[in-house]
Amino acid sequence: MKTCPFHAYIGLIGILLLLASQGCSKKPDVAARSNKEMEADTNDSAANETIWHIKAFMPEGKLLDIKPLDKDGNIHDVKAIQKDGNFHMIDIKARVNNTWIPVKMLVSDDENIPVKAIGDDGTIYDIKALLADGTRLDVKGMMHKGNIIQIKAIDKTRGFYGVKALSPSGQVYDVKGIKTTSDRVELNLHGVDVFAHIKALPQIGQENLDSIWHIKAVHPDGKFLDVKALDKDGKIYDVKSFVANGELHMMDIKALIGGKKIPVKMLVSTDPLIPVKAIGEDSTIYDIKALTADGEKLDVKGIPGKGSVINLKAIAKDGTRYGVKAISPKGNVHDVKGLKFSDNNVEGVVNGIEFFAHIKAIPMVINPQ
Repeated sequence: MKTCPFHAYIGLIGILLLLASQGCSKKPDVAARSNKEMEADTNDSAANETIWHIKAFMPEGKLLDIKPLDKDGNIHDVKAIQKDGNFHMIDIKARVNNTWIPVKMLVSDDENIPVKAIGDDGTIYDIKALLADGTRLDVKGMMHKGNIIQIKAIDKTRGFYGVKALSPSGQVYDVKGIKTTSDRVELNLHGVDVFAHIKALPQIGQENLDSIWHIKAVHPDGKFLDVKALDKDGKIYDVKSFVANGELHMMDIKALIGGKKIPVKMLVSTDPLIPVKAIGEDSTIYDIKALTADGEKLDVKGIPGKGSVINLKAIAKDGTRYGVKAISPKGNVHDVKGLKFSDNNVEGVVNGIEFFAHIKAIPMVINPQ
């Protein structure tokens, strides 16, 4: 067998070292790249970011898109950008011409504080809430208490709608103005005087002593699907959550059928997904469904897991699961869950029907995982 001469080994090592040095030299020259290029890479491809939708919440449980508009009326996006595991305070940015730009409250002598997006060149973009008929509502800051300023969409009748950040999984934060100084001008940004920053912050629930909340499934695209009870003939009834005496820790879920509040439970079943039904006084079983805009009826089921809290999901035809929430008239949000208080398969009997778990609305818990 022939052997390679010693100089051949030396040459091979030299080639390998050269290739390695060339591989290292192909790393991007960060100093040569523009700030905008690096910012675009960070905004568009960062694996540690989650983009939340910005919406106005109407008292009847509907959502309005919040959008920036340029002087020609072109509509752009505005989003909350949650990243790096930070759930305490989330940035609000507008997306204009593929660039993220800040959204701020501007210095003004108006009664209510203007909310605008500010381009790198100082261009100001209106922020509006959009109705289905094309009406555009102002979004303003108001009710300044301490260093927090409420932000509302305002209709022609002076109705005020809370502005919220809605995550793809259905988590909801309040969108607020924040002052960090006592000065009228917080800062000057691209030649524009700014009165306050705008951020998404965890909700702090404040409700009437007795109120009725809407039950909705939350689509990842930032849309609500109505959750309803259906009888065998397909007639549709409301499903609501009820606050009694201001208690928000655990709220009843009921279907409103024939002028009565009918309990909604997870039923005892051998199905892999737990049936969710309303149970009439005469033991009639009513389906619980999430309704899409095109009339599709999605099953609402309990997802078996561990522990005493059972996830509740609306399930699309492709298997995608949407969280189910209770939405207050003021835009506060609770999770809707199945709750077990015993280790028994039969948790109890209501109107002659055995059930596996209660269904309640409980405060949301942010899971940074």
